[in-house]
Amino acid sequence: MASTCSAQPWPPATRSPRPCSPAWQSHWPTYSTTAVNSPTDGNSAAMSPRSGNILVVDDEATSAIVRAVCRRLEDEGWSTRVVSKEEHGSADDMLWAALEEIEESLPDGVILDVRLGEYRDDHFKGLDLLKRIVADRPHLPVLMFTQYSHGVERDTVARSALQVEAPVEFIDKLASPEEVALRIRRLVGAEPETIAIGSRIVLDADAGAVLIKYSDGQLAAVNDVRGRRFEILRELAQAWYRSPGNVVPFDRLERYLEGDDTRASLRVRIREIKVAMGRALEQPLGANDFIVSVRDRGYRLLPPRE
Repeated sequence: MASTCSAQPWPPATRSPRPCSPAWQSHWPTYSTTAVNSPTDGNSAAMSPRSGNILVVDDEATSAIVRAVCRRLEDEGWSTRVVSKEEHGSADDMLWAALEEIEESLPDGVILDVRLGEYRDDHFKGLDLLKRIVADRPHLPVLMFTQYSHGVERDTVARSALQVEAPVEFIDKLASPEEVALRIRRLVGAEPETIAIGSRIVLDADAGAVLIKYSDGQLAAVNDVRGRRFEILRELAQAWYRSPGNVVPFDRLERYLEGDDTRASLRVRIREIKVAMGRALEQPLGANDFIVSVRDRGYRLLPPRE
């Protein structure tokens, strides 16, 4: 059996919008104060509570690192179950307990330590478990904790990563809880309902609206970014969320448009989005701001300068 990490979720914070249309007010969401900092650019993606189950397999389950990761995941709405050395004793017992837990609870993803004990034979026991998981459930996302970012052991871990054709990624165990949560969320494919772009822009996919946060803390909808303009911006925001710097190809954005020259129409829509967002932010957006054209490839999103 697996134990659970317990953490009290942060209370939701509600914000009242500035005056806007009744249709928008009927869809006004409640936002969580939880935000995940992107490890690469310092911006955040706000998460609405999500129902899901993450299995953590680690011989140091009571350590500050693992407990902090569990708390972070639970703050974002995941439930966590832990297979630990304290409960099961040996690395081999942990391996079989983890396989049994996967069979019974069907987790959305697994966080697995490469090293499952102090004995030399246990240093790569997590890779043995990984191979069994991939063989039994090749589509189950697995995020591997590793302390072997340097030295000869790194080659062993790297070779194992290359041999696995499954949704598996490796992360340094000393990474922040925010980065671990972000990586497992992206690996599982759980895109948030709301994406915070910088500190002042919130894109709400469910409501189909873009919100601006003002200095008094209130939010207001950008009514000129609706319909096709919103869909284009949503596509760019989701690509940026998955990996800052991602370029969205022209043809992927042009599918929201009609006519004989969709490329020209796309340029017009991008310009309209930037004008509307610049007006809402009360700052001009130039050619290299917010939405940037990448020659012969497409567009990418850049959070506006603070």
